[in-house]
Amino acid sequence: MKLGVSSYSFAKLNKEPTELISLAKELDFEAIEYTDMDCPDRETAQALAEESARVGLPIICYTIGADFLQADSVDAEIARLKDMVDIAEVLGVKLMRHDATRGFDEPENSHNSWAQALPILARGCREVTEYAAGKGIATMVENHGYFCQDSVRVAQLVGEVNHPNFGVLADMGNFCCADEDPAIACGNVAAMTKHVHAKDFHIKPGTVDHPGEGWFNSRGGNFLRGAVIGHGNVPIRQCLGNFSRAGYEGYVSIEFEGMEDPMTALRIGRNNLERFCE
Repeated sequence: MKLGVSSYSFAKLNKEPTELISLAKELDFEAIEYTDMDCPDRETAQALAEESARVGLPIICYTIGADFLQADSVDAEIARLKDMVDIAEVLGVKLMRHDATRGFDEPENSHNSWAQALPILARGCREVTEYAAGKGIATMVENHGYFCQDSVRVAQLVGEVNHPNFGVLADMGNFCCADEDPAIACGNVAAMTKHVHAKDFHIKPGTVDHPGEGWFNSRGGNFLRGAVIGHGNVPIRQCLGNFSRAGYEGYVSIEFEGMEDPMTALRIGRNNLERFCE
């Protein structure tokens, strides 16, 4: 597996998006991916593509937010995401991740379930991936946003979309937000995974007092805090083994969101991740 890094990992540094390519190269990563926060439009995408070529570090994925349930309409969100596919094309990537939803927020919809959401989400994901396929870009859903975070739900969505161009961006750490064992969850989605995020968390049970600044709650009330890869509780090596046994040979990108200095955290995390891949 080849090692990449998400632009999100550098957020604390407040650097220009183009500067992150050289920083990733300096840290000996083999590729970088960008979020829509760092690449919001075609002009930025063009600048990043040019800098990527200059530095000699490929951009591998474009990750963007989306919500088919919370948007003004499913059709409007589909149209917006097709525009984002066009940005991904300028960026030069072959992979684009978009979220599905954070769930039903309005009180009048509070009784609605995953089963009611699934056909809506599948329709949106299918139309976007059909459009992206024409440009040679595969699309993915990530285990993200609490409501669509369990491996079973992610797998059901991929099955409902039922398109070879659509799969999973599997984030090892994010399964902890739904209180799911990361190794078991990664095994559940490994066969449909098109891209992998390595993320680590420190985890404390919800039965202890709130640990303080930097911690947040999982869906079930446990406490999580972003960690350097290898410093937390996520079984990174076991997760990687599950992807490897499923035949995954793509990139594994670190997405760091801890309290440490990003450059130090990414240097240590990259070295640990390389060792775990052996």
